[in-house]
Amino acid sequence: MKALDCEFESEVLKAVLEGRWPERADAELREHAATCAICEEVAAVGAAFEAEREALRAEAALPDAGLVWWRAQLRARREAVKMAGRPITAAQVLALASAAGLAGACFGATSAWFQQALGGIAASLQAVPVQALVGEHGVVAAAAGAVLLLVPAAVVLAILRD
Repeated sequence: MKALDCEFESEVLKAVLEGRWPERADAELREHAATCAICEEVAAVGAAFEAEREALRAEAALPDAGLVWWRAQLRARREAVKMAGRPITAAQVLALASAAGLAGACFGATSAWFQQALGGIAASLQAVPVQALVGEHGVVAAAAGAVLLLVPAAVVLAILRD
């Protein structure tokens, strides 16, 4: 049965990753790696990874420090503008909702045909007993009221959170 690990495996890997393998590694460790299949594989794979890392390091091009600073400044400015605009956006949403409500109230108060339609609806509701209205449509009315209250609150909270 083959051994699955070796007590010197970590030392060989450490020597490879530190760039000491095989020239500057201990003679005993090199002799052991020559006879141990596990350590030999660790050294070969580790050396391949280390060579690839060095090749990638040589190819890597770091951006100019001035460019990095400039991009950081632009990002900070964009974030500051975004943060400053949040209360303004919330105020605009509230103003729009208020204007829509006011426009609806003015329309309803000045439109004769709308008044007649509302009168017809009110008359038909008076014909229905209150107990039947609450019993059958109470859940719908409660849901509509909740939607009318919760949707604007959710919009404001979503805008303020962004």
